[in-house]
Amino acid sequence: MSSLFLKEEVSMVEVGKTVEGSAVSQVAQLNWQRIVQDLNEQGSAVLKGVLSSDECRSLASLYPKETGFRSRVVMARHGFGRGEYKYFSYPLPEIIQGLRTALYRELVPVANSWNQSMGIEVRYPDEHAAFIQRCHDAGQSRPTPLLLQYGPGDYNCLHQDLYGEHVFPIQVAFLLSEPGRDFEGGEFVLTEQRPRMQSRPEVVPLRRGDAVAFAVHHRPVQGTRGMYRVNLRHGVSRLRSGQRNTLGIIFHDAS
Repeated sequence: MSSLFLKEEVSMVEVGKTVEGSAVSQVAQLNWQRIVQDLNEQGSAVLKGVLSSDECRSLASLYPKETGFRSRVVMARHGFGRGEYKYFSYPLPEIIQGLRTALYRELVPVANSWNQSMGIEVRYPDEHAAFIQRCHDAGQSRPTPLLLQYGPGDYNCLHQDLYGEHVFPIQVAFLLSEPGRDFEGGEFVLTEQRPRMQSRPEVVPLRRGDAVAFAVHHRPVQGTRGMYRVNLRHGVSRLRSGQRNTLGIIFHDAS
C-alpha cells in the first residue's frame, strides 16, 4: 500500500471527527433522487448550499499559501485560457478529503450505471479509498483536487479532466465566490457533442456554496435506436470584473 494512500486513510478518520454536521453531512441531506435524475437527463446537476459562507472563505483563503499544493498552473502558458489553478498535495485538507469521500459514495451508482449502459466493462468500488488504491497501483498517484482563481478577463477553455487510464466519469466543482457581488460574468459552461448533430451548450447557474456535478468525458443518452454516447466538455466564460474562486473535486488521481 502506498504512503500516499496511508496518509489519505488517516485524513479520512480525522474528517469524521472534525467536519461532522457541516459540509460532509450536508452532502447526505441533498435530494439525491433529483440529482441522479438531472445527471441522467442533462449530464449535470446542481448541488445547492453544500458549503457555508465561512467554509467558502476558508477554502478560498488557502490559494495564496505556498504549502499544501503540489503544483501551480498558469493557463495562458499552456493555451488553456486565462487565470490559474493549484493542485493540492497529499494529505488533503480534511474538508476536501471528506467531501471527496462522501460525494463519491453517492455518485458511484450513477457511474456504474452509465458504464453498463454504454457497454463499458469497468465497474467502480463502493468506497473511494478502494478506487484511489486502484489508481495508485496503476501509477496514478498525484492528487487532483484543485483551487482555481480567475480575475477580470480570465476564462477557462472547454476541456475534459482526463489524467490517465483510470477515470471516474463524474466530477464536482464548488463556487466559492458570490456572483453579482464578488464577480460578474464567469459562468460555468457545458457543451454536449451529439453524433451527427450540432453541439448543445448549457450555462449552469450557481451561487456561492453551490456545486455542480457533471460528466467528465461522456455519458449515455437514450435514442430511438437504443443507447448512445455523447461527449461533454466544460469551461468558464470570460470574467467581466472581480475575482472568482472555485474548488474542483476530481475523483481519480493523475499519473
